[in-house]
Amino acid sequence: MTSDHSVKKCDRLLLIYLGILVVFGLVALISASAPVGYEKFNDTYFFVKRQILFGIIPGIVLFLLLARIRYGAWSKWGWMVYGFSLLLLLLVFIPPFGVALNGSRSWIAIGGHTFQPSELAKLAVIIMAASLLSEKGRDFTDWKNGLLPVLGILTPAFLLILLQPDVGTLSILVVIVFVMLYLARIPKVYLTVLGLLGIIAFAGLMLAAPYRVQRLTVFLHPELDPQGMGYHINQSFLAIGSGGFWGLGLGHSRQKFQYLPEVSADSIFAVIAEETGFIISAGLVVLILLICWRGFLIAKKAPDDFGRLLVGGIITWITWQSFLNIGAMVGVLPLTGVPLPFVSHGGSALIIALAGMGLVAGVSRETN
Repeated sequence: MTSDHSVKKCDRLLLIYLGILVVFGLVALISASAPVGYEKFNDTYFFVKRQILFGIIPGIVLFLLLARIRYGAWSKWGWMVYGFSLLLLLLVFIPPFGVALNGSRSWIAIGGHTFQPSELAKLAVIIMAASLLSEKGRDFTDWKNGLLPVLGILTPAFLLILLQPDVGTLSILVVIVFVMLYLARIPKVYLTVLGLLGIIAFAGLMLAAPYRVQRLTVFLHPELDPQGMGYHINQSFLAIGSGGFWGLGLGHSRQKFQYLPEVSADSIFAVIAEETGFIISAGLVVLILLICWRGFLIAKKAPDDFGRLLVGGIITWITWQSFLNIGAMVGVLPLTGVPLPFVSHGGSALIIALAGMGLVAGVSRETN
């Protein structure tokens, strides 16, 4: 902890934007989750209560704690956090800790509570990558001794998430690390080669599993299977289209009544668009962009390379995941099942996202 008078207060605009997003997400969740909460648990506010108790409260505590710790310490603690995240990623494959949901082993259950280790892995990979890429004396023009060891250290996290399988989270990690490599000023020729290898690898993943090819086909032509794989995206289109310019009114969504799947999680943006219309939905997108802009401004002014890369990685994660979710709902990206940060129901995701923003706030405290 620090009380050094030279340390400034956290970036106020970032805190305001983030606060608005968290409150907006809670209001949206109250409306979107009411029917499914009542139908499954006989409690209209079931998901909201869980979001507050197991997401917002512990998330805010972590945010405040991490915002006050000198961020430079994480450069030394990165190995510990990364190692712990790898241990949790391994536990998902070990009974009785691992829990399989929807064909994916992405959860662990301890003491009646579930946790998604891949959420922690996102933050752990960012901290580890920032630490490795900011090391003094590391020569990235020598790819064998500079770049390759960094990629080798990060690879176990990628492989463990791939084995779950969780391609959505894997794609987020790939984008995060690629942007961090760019911010670390890796030679462009190496970035080009890595980009091409990434495209080939994802093409291989698609071909290795026929259902992924079917998902891509349905993404391109959702009308081909309206009652099967195309059902989710078609119901999303119907919800967004019904909202029009002004929306049906808060609480007046029709699609949330057991028509649109995962209304409290992956599909919550479609319910927001149906109830509040284009104006508020566009405002949500602008709010996310404002957080992105403010975050990268903090990264640009960070006192050192570690702080710059740490903030750059976290803001890339929040921004890209947000648009991956929204893009899927409006049909410009394939469905990946990733939640909308700070809005979708999910304690693990909300706690870790708030912790990540706590680190960003911590860097802003020490930024001129």
